[in-house]
Amino acid sequence: MARINAFFLIEVSLLFGVISTLLTSVASITGVCFGMIGDNLPSKSDVIRLYQSNGILAMRLYKPDGDTFNALKGTDIDVMVGVPKEELALYANDASAAASWVQNNILAYDGVSFKYIAVGNEVSGENANNILPAMSKIWDAICSAGREDRIMVSTAVRFDVLTNTYPPSNSIFSAPFMGPIVHFLNTTGNPLLANIYPYFAYARNQGSIPLDYALFTANRSVVSDGKYQYQNLFSAMVDSVYSALEKAGGSNVPLVVSETGWPSDGGVDTTVQNAQTYNQNLINQLSIGTPKVPAFMEGYIFAMFNEDQKTGNEIERHFGLFYPDQSPVYSIKFN
Repeated sequence: MARINAFFLIEVSLLFGVISTLLTSVASITGVCFGMIGDNLPSKSDVIRLYQSNGILAMRLYKPDGDTFNALKGTDIDVMVGVPKEELALYANDASAAASWVQNNILAYDGVSFKYIAVGNEVSGENANNILPAMSKIWDAICSAGREDRIMVSTAVRFDVLTNTYPPSNSIFSAPFMGPIVHFLNTTGNPLLANIYPYFAYARNQGSIPLDYALFTANRSVVSDGKYQYQNLFSAMVDSVYSALEKAGGSNVPLVVSETGWPSDGGVDTTVQNAQTYNQNLINQLSIGTPKVPAFMEGYIFAMFNEDQKTGNEIERHFGLFYPDQSPVYSIKFN
């Protein structure tokens, strides 16, 4: 009998080992944003092969793209697709237009694993009032198509929709449009999408934010917040969003990091080594979560390629993991 128990324990141990390995593999999945503001980028089919060969299992697109959708058919790559902010007013005021957008850009592409629809990216000003009604009408169209169990609808916000973010537990939403959006997400079970960039916080506050804290390499607690200790800025920023969600009645609203990254050139401490360090450590951090929510998080690195036609500061053209010729800017392991 003791021998049988021993074999049983060995089998159970092996089973748990397999499960643990599977969970670790799943928890390491990180998406990458596919920006297209460049005149020298690879073909869409080559891009998809590059995602697959590097084990990248999720893609963010900022607007629908038929060529990319066709190249994605039959793959296991999950897709977040954006509704351009310039179109929000149309869908906010016309349910039939919202339904047509869903039909033409989602339902028409069988074989594509759509996961999120981001209704606007970093929308501000008067146009922000169109976010919620546009989200609601697109969500209604998804539900009418019977896809509500497979496709989630949200919006991607900048970190500056928050205020009082130090320490993270003090954080609240300062943007007035966020309260109704959080209520919608809480009611529908959809997540909030947030673009979180420790790089920009560091670059603006070099005198008060240590570089190792921004790069996940600090070997000490830098910020204390009650029972929570923070060794990296990313976790503090994420927990600031969680705290604001709680205060807005959205304690059950999941959070997806829809953009984050570190440029490899063009600005303060924008070296290839720092970009590699940030993004590799980010992937590791996503698998364990934050002090406030120590669980797997989903995140999207910005971006797949350096985009030579992006406007703005020079750093905007140096966020890529790959050069347009598909060679890596630096090596990184996704799984």
